[in-house]
Amino acid sequence: SLNKQCQLKHNVIVDCVLFFLYSDQLLSITPNTQEQVDVLKNVSTQYETALWQPVSSHMFTHNMGGLIMSCFSKIIPVLHLSYMFSDLFRVLLANANELIEMQTRNDSTDPRSSSTFYERYHSLEDIYYWINRTTQDNPGTVKAILLGSSYEKRPIYALKISLNNRPNKKAMWIDCGIHAREWISPAFCLWFVQYSLSFYRINHDITQILDNMDVYVLPVFNPDGYRYTWTNNRMWRKNRSYSKDSWCIGVDLNRNFDANWCTEGASSDPCTEIYCGAFPESEPESQAVANFLRSHKDTIQLYLTIHSYSQMLLFPYSYTYDQAENHNDLLEMAQEAAQQIRRHYRNTYKYGAGAQTIYLAPGGSDDWAYNLGIKYSFTFELQDQGRYGFLLPPSHISKACNEALLAVKIIALKVIEKTQAPSPDTRQTFSFV
Repeated sequence: SLNKQCQLKHNVIVDCVLFFLYSDQLLSITPNTQEQVDVLKNVSTQYETALWQPVSSHMFTHNMGGLIMSCFSKIIPVLHLSYMFSDLFRVLLANANELIEMQTRNDSTDPRSSSTFYERYHSLEDIYYWINRTTQDNPGTVKAILLGSSYEKRPIYALKISLNNRPNKKAMWIDCGIHAREWISPAFCLWFVQYSLSFYRINHDITQILDNMDVYVLPVFNPDGYRYTWTNNRMWRKNRSYSKDSWCIGVDLNRNFDANWCTEGASSDPCTEIYCGAFPESEPESQAVANFLRSHKDTIQLYLTIHSYSQMLLFPYSYTYDQAENHNDLLEMAQEAAQQIRRHYRNTYKYGAGAQTIYLAPGGSDDWAYNLGIKYSFTFELQDQGRYGFLLPPSHISKACNEALLAVKIIALKVIEKTQAPSPDTRQTFSFV
């Protein structure tokens, strides 16, 4: 068997590792020594691999497991991977291409003609069509707002859902797809809009939320990167802007906001996955969102940004280990949401401040929104915990979106309770279904 071959030594183990790297496979690797850490950093930076966890090779440490997806077009001479690394590798996905093909298979691009439309992943072109169709079908309640354009001049649209004309109405914001390869994220934004429009006046919780708040939903924060994942590289993370000082392409939009920008946890190297950009809001995508939020900071009370994967409910801060001013409120909300997900869906979500729960990540949109004055700011990391990672099969979309929907409803209702005089019955019973 392959595993037995991998226990052999010297040049035989090299052949085995090269077999791993030749195919499109997801590998789990746990370095045990500094030498192994250094070798893996070298492999992940020099060869055609996509790091899933950690997001940057600089974050590799002893005894910390990492996930690497290899995408090699030809065998490469990784001769320095000797027999001492035979116990590092575990194949989690033997043929990722099959999962990618499954993700891109659609029975329809029209949400009105297919009952499974929201249980599929959709291309950027399909999502633009969906935005247009949703606004046409709901002219009195849904409005498309052009926030700006991407680096490659694609439009960045947010939808505004407004179900009544209460004076001085507050709002919440949800953005999806800031990292291109996290396809479950835009799928959730579509799911949330459809659920809100379908279950208003039917589901108690969504009715209370929409009676008290308008909702802004940005389905694809990073349209250039998202389209690139459909056409060229499924594992692309950043946007698609060019750097004047490097041949490497793209900025991590979630390191590009003015929240302790480009300190520990980000990189000034354009070739890394966590490149912070030339300066805060250097990218047209992050600038478009920041400008909109700045102009609505007195109205928006809740900021939610949807990511994947790892099943976490995070809140500020991610750029420092210091606690946010209302840390206890944020912790209470995240804890309640995680407990209800566990109760209803038997799935575990970690929760806590970003830096304390995972790692330092400066320049994030959630911390920036919090510092802007939106004191209820959360990052959701949706399914799963690593079995499929960014290649979550379409069959998992429904459960992943329902878990996130439950968390959104719990947190939004808590925000309404803490910040405004709600409409009747908001304080009485939460159904959370």
